[in-house]
Amino acid sequence: MKLQDIHLRDPFIFAENGVYYLYGTRRGPSTKVIPWQGLDVYTSTDLIEWSEPHECFTRPADFWSDRDFFAPEVYHYGDAYYMFASFKGGDITRASQILKSDSPMGPFLPFTDGPMTPRDWTCLDATFYLDEGGNPWTAFCHEWTQVGDGTIEIMPLSADLTTPVGEPETILRASGAEWSYSLVDPTSRNYVTDGPFFRKGKNGKLYMLWSGFHAGPQYWYVQALAISDSGNIHGPWRHANDFIYDQDGGHGMLFDGFDGELYLILHSTNVNPNERPRLFRMKETDDGFEIIERIG
Repeated sequence: MKLQDIHLRDPFIFAENGVYYLYGTRRGPSTKVIPWQGLDVYTSTDLIEWSEPHECFTRPADFWSDRDFFAPEVYHYGDAYYMFASFKGGDITRASQILKSDSPMGPFLPFTDGPMTPRDWTCLDATFYLDEGGNPWTAFCHEWTQVGDGTIEIMPLSADLTTPVGEPETILRASGAEWSYSLVDPTSRNYVTDGPFFRKGKNGKLYMLWSGFHAGPQYWYVQALAISDSGNIHGPWRHANDFIYDQDGGHGMLFDGFDGELYLILHSTNVNPNERPRLFRMKETDDGFEIIERIG
């Protein structure tokens, strides 16, 4: 398979031992997620040819969620692989939970009794970050559907990733970007935050990719960037002057290829059923990242 053959939102690549593992949100032929209760992984050794999907998470019969399996991200931490993903079901609003496996191919299984995000918050798109002291953090979006002005929150986790060890801290509000577009109408103040992802720069700055909607002449989903000049996850955070990608695509992440190159993967367009993973070779600059070329 080629990337253009894979119908996927929120793509994430984990690279290890010569293999690239691609995860993401399954999409269907309508505006809703396909009601398959699982998550897939695709594999490649060259970023061009990809395997057929392999289901790496299958909903256990007693799992609290029965829908909206969103945005899986996988990390190797300690002696296991951890998947951060978002779910919804029953009387629990959308929330993020961590799953665990001994392989990036899965099966990923719950190892706690429920979501890690606050039970009365509507949250999604959790990611993982290790600070310079080796302390684990998660960042996630407090969704605009509940709070109007979507935020990105950070929260410290226990060393075994089983529980939060502190309260959420707001590091970014969508309305803080002057380009941010209100989803319902210009006066409603419904501003979206999607897909935080951290990358430490060679210059010591800490970068955070995130996505929202552009207030320009066209209604576009964009790949934006926030910058912590201190290199600290607490910030202060400022918005980059330019988008990384502004052609109706986003929810991206950066990874290092086995060829020594830096890559960005995101989905574009943002309109169902046309979402596809798009891959770009990147260049790190003094204040962010620039696209060099599209791959594939």
